[in-house]
Amino acid sequence: MARIDDVSDYLIAPDPQAARLTRAVTGTDQNGQPIDMRVVEERPLTIFLNRQEIVTAMTIGDYPEYLALGFLRNQGMLRDDEVIKGVDYDEELETVVVRTEGTTTYEDKLQKKTRTSGCAVGTVFGDMMEGLEDVTLPDVRVRTSDLYALAARINRTPSLYLEAGAIHGTILCKGCKPLVYMEDVGRHNAVDKIAGWMLSEKVGAGDKVLYTTGRLTSEMVIKTALMGIPVLASRSGFTAWGVEIAQQVGLTLIGRMKGQRFVCLSGEQRLVRDADPSRIAEEPSKMGRKGSA
Repeated sequence: MARIDDVSDYLIAPDPQAARLTRAVTGTDQNGQPIDMRVVEERPLTIFLNRQEIVTAMTIGDYPEYLALGFLRNQGMLRDDEVIKGVDYDEELETVVVRTEGTTTYEDKLQKKTRTSGCAVGTVFGDMMEGLEDVTLPDVRVRTSDLYALAARINRTPSLYLEAGAIHGTILCKGCKPLVYMEDVGRHNAVDKIAGWMLSEKVGAGDKVLYTTGRLTSEMVIKTALMGIPVLASRSGFTAWGVEIAQQVGLTLIGRMKGQRFVCLSGEQRLVRDADPSRIAEEPSKMGRKGSA
């Protein structure tokens, strides 16, 4: 099994021992023997924009303010120049209210929906492609040595993914260093938390890489591009529409990243191949407890 790394240099790292995020359950294994384990919690979170209810998301419940901000930002409901007066979370009511200086109107797009926690595309308002025509991603260079280092470090980071499974992780990175590691029952929640943190902390996107444990779907590609991040990487695979959109917007899309191997299906021109794959250690067959990716 891979060595577990220290997380003190992360700006935000998973806390797999947090009591609210998992629950102890008892069952039986394939031999009929009793087994104790922890499973991931999920709970509803209703997001309001000013007085308008927007959506109810199923989430593990950490960083609700970042999730609300990122969801609204990634759905185009918060403009880049929007003045945010406050973000108020009520744990008892399980609601987050994002308040802006000006009023916003989204009645044509808003019908009350529940955003599922599974692997569906999630809730999307209006045309998924809206806003992509204005996206111009920076032509930065990405060293393959940094990508290998990121994958190895992330795979050794203590996480709910390794502890309990049934969860997705998304990590904001710069160079060879992972910065913010978010997890949730839905991969889109995890990337929305990243977006919310970036918006709240006014962090630039042009020199960043987004790494995910989940599939490289159309919505993951769209959200990454709209956030202004030029590189999206994953240990998992691709969907055809995700690849097509990445090629249209010039996003560097890297998948099936395990050990020495990866596949780049878009944005090859950003890669600087400064690492010899034969010198990269193969990934152990078992990284720990696996979740659904």
